Amino acid sequence: MLNHTVHWIPFMEKHCKNNSELSDVVRRFGRELMEQDTLSPRQIKALNNIISCRTAIMGGHELACECCGTVEYSYNSCRDRHCPKCQAGKQQEWIEKLIEATLPVKHFHIIFTVPHELNRLYLWNPVLYCDTLFSAVKRTLHSFGYTHYGCETGAVAVLHTWGQNLWLHPHIHCLVPAAGYSLDGKWRRIGKEQKFLYPVFQLSQTFKDKFLKSLKLKLRKMDALEGFKGDIDQVWNKKWVVFSEASMADTERVVRYLGQYTHRIAISNRRILSMSKTHVTFIAKDYRDKAKPKPVSLTGLEFLKRFCQHVMPLGYVRIRRFGIYHHTTKRNLDLQFVDEKPDVDQLIQAVEKKKVSMSAHPGYATDAPVCRHCKKGRMLITKLLPRIRSPDGHLPSIFLKDLL
Repeated sequence: MLNHTVHWIPFMEKHCKNNSELSDVVRRFGRELMEQDTLSPRQIKALNNIISCRTAIMGGHELACECCGTVEYSYNSCRDRHCPKCQAGKQQEWIEKLIEATLPVKHFHIIFTVPHELNRLYLWNPVLYCDTLFSAVKRTLHSFGYTHYGCETGAVAVLHTWGQNLWLHPHIHCLVPAAGYSLDGKWRRIGKEQKFLYPVFQLSQTFKDKFLKSLKLKLRKMDALEGFKGDIDQVWNKKWVVFSEASMADTERVVRYLGQYTHRIAISNRRILSMSKTHVTFIAKDYRDKAKPKPVSLTGLEFLKRFCQHVMPLGYVRIRRFGIYHHTTKRNLDLQFVDEKPDVDQLIQAVEKKKVSMSAHPGYATDAPVCRHCKKGRMLITKLLPRIRSPDGHLPSIFLKDLL
């Protein structure tokens, strides 16, 4: 990871003079996409939220400086999980909560990927595909925990569906603690003297077996197996590789590392370099060349087509917990992650530490902001601006009205 950062920062500072955002791309090429492709209602709603985010359409409030009287307007976010402007605050809040619920041990980073030959199946039924993927990952880690260490292990799993170039690439990031709960009711450290938690070859074979068998069973029940039998037979003969990273440092660093993956979307605004009348240029890491960031240029239509492939169905859960990190398992086994309850001073320090870390993020500022003009007064809310309600109508028609 450190090598990636070394290349990333100079490249960004030198080349990323970003004057375009994802919302600008949607406004410019959204109409062409609507005319040439069939989008689902969820995809249209996501695109509409992206162009409406932090505009007068979403409502907001009027602020005035208590000293110089300067008036400014602050507009609300759309809170759509596919919007690049709305994820930083959620990510910080999630990290702070998970730090409190994570075991103070080393963790292993394991990534489960599926060959691209099954992408056609994902496009046909994303929920079926992703549910099967989560289930296979869960059962694989559960079986390896008992067969290798004789204990119940756990994981925090995060689903991603994209690669750096926005191609469809469903995979799951897992953070697995180097600890488990044994059958005799005792905590046990696992993988203590090992570089990797489980043998990668065995892990890959088991994952492939569980995923494909479960997928075939579900498709057979839906009378849809014949349509995808050729794709499944093709990947049966391929070598699957599960990526496993060595154990990491302390718990807080581990959680903040995983936090990079939790509320990330297919592409952020800072990765978009430029936009012309026909093309969009963005940066993507080339993992075939030591993960160096390189510019990639796509037509605006192709860019939005790829982005829309990663819009998840409404309410689908992308972050899940397994084993000893799942609340049901913790309740059934009566697990306690600490031997003794902290005293009052420790509780007070923990609360103060959380307040400081939360307030350090701009999305969690508790005090009124200082006026940018006089640098003395505070900007106080003087009026609430209601959200502009669109007239009842067809969602695609409403969306097209805001496009170029």
